[in-house]
This record gives sequence, C-alpha cells and structure tokens, in this order.
Amino acid sequence: MAFIPRRAWMSIAGIEKSHRAILFPGQGSQFVGMGKDLYDLYPRSAKLAFDEADEALGNGLRSLIFNGEQEKLRRTENAQPAILTTSIAILRVLELEFGFDIAKACNYALGHSLGEYTALVATGALSLTDAVRLVRLRGERMTQAVANKKTAMSALVVRKAKLSELEQAIKEINAGLPENELVELANVNSSFQVVISGTSKGVDEASRQLLARRFAARAVDLPVSAPFHCTLMKDAADAMEEAFKSVTFKKPCVDVISNVTAEPYTNVEEIPKLLVQQVTSTVEW
Repeated sequence: MAFIPRRAWMSIAGIEKSHRAILFPGQGSQFVGMGKDLYDLYPRSAKLAFDEADEALGNGLRSLIFNGEQEKLRRTENAQPAILTTSIAILRVLELEFGFDIAKACNYALGHSLGEYTALVATGALSLTDAVRLVRLRGERMTQAVANKKTAMSALVVRKAKLSELEQAIKEINAGLPENELVELANVNSSFQVVISGTSKGVDEASRQLLARRFAARAVDLPVSAPFHCTLMKDAADAMEEAFKSVTFKKPCVDVISNVTAEPYTNVEEIPKLLVQQVTSTVEW
C-alpha cells in the first residue's frame, strides 16, 4: 500500500462535509503483506489495531496477514478478520496521524458484505475485538454450512437496462430447478454487474439461460469457498443470531447503511437483526 502524504489528508479533513461517505471493502481484497508498512510506521495507531485484533483471536492473525500463505489467507474464516483489521488499521492512521474525523467528514459509512462490520467499528457501533471474533465465526460457519455440497458463485455483466428483467428471470429459473438445486441473486453491485449464488448446477443453469436470453453479456465463475448471500447460508445466519446475544452495539456516530435495506439503520436494536438477514440476503449495493 502506498504512503499517503500528510498534506493530502489534512486537506480532506478540513473540508466541510456535504454528501460524502466512507466505504469499506469485502472479501476478495486480501493479500499477504497488506498493512505491514503501516504497522511498522505507526506504532500508536496501526500497530495497536493489528495487535488488538491478534490478541482477540488468540494470536496468529497478524503473522498470517504479514507473512502467511496466500491460500491460507483467502480462506473465509481468515480473510474476513484480516480485511476488517487492515481496514481499521488504515482508518486509525488517518484519524490519529492525519486528523481525519469520520463524524465531521462524512454523512454515511458503509461496507460491502463483510465491510458492513468494518463500518460499524469505524463509527463506534461495535468494538474491534467483538468484530473480529464475530467475522471469524461468520467465516467458519459459512464454510461449514455447505461442507458437503457442490456450490458456486458467478459474476454476471448485465446488459443495458436489463437488471429488472434479469432479477425476475433468476427467480423463475430457481423455481424451475430440480429439488435440492438452488440459484439466488447474491449481490447487486451496480446496474450492470451482479453476482449469483447457489448450488453448482443451479448457478451453471442460470448463467446459461441468462446469457442465452441476452439479459447478461458475460458470466465469470468466482473462486470462493462458499455460496455467500443465499439461503444455503441459513445455518451460518442462525449461528450469528446466537452470537449477537452476547455483543453490545452502540449508536453509530454517523449513519451506517445496511446491505439488506440499502438504507441507514433506524435504531441500535435493528443492527444485529439486519446483520443476521445479511448472511442469506442479497447485498443491495
């Protein structure tokens, strides 16, 4: 990661906010060595964030991020806490070293899937310690939920003005699949890019039909360990619901956008409920 000049961030921190948001990435953005330069440069900010997360998970996370094997890092149970920790470490540097204040600079905070947890930490709604433990559990249970199933995810390039028709077609295709086969809309990333998720046969059939019917221009299989954001993740959602019972959420300092509703949370009690739904629901990005 490149060093960010102090002058650049001081200028951003001093700008009056209008309609500005801070965004955090989801799974797939991980790479070995991420954040190591910041860890070495900023002991009172980045280092403390990495050390706190490492301790929360019983040590091993920091060494995996900085010096581990890429194949091990990309495992869902490792990638999720690794990305969250690195994102928060970067934010801590901006806050403590460059004067960035999320409450003054932004109207909204949001993150893609896993990134929603990062947004909650960034806005003070969730502690870093609780967050890394939650997303470690989330990753473990997502993988376990489909341990004996053949599953897949595929990214689709949507043809112009075809998003609504494609969404309806996916529902129709799913309804026509054999018993125990499934395909659902996992992510709406933009008007021209979505991701579908489900069993391997379900995803393959949907990709074939959507291309043939010219709702999609291209389909690309994704190298993932589980079919995220579909009903096959029900067991993982149940595990998260139980885990949230022992976690304290606070009111975020700025509005956090839910992946499920694409709207800000209306109250603190809504946060864990929507995070449970997020496991099986479409990411409305």
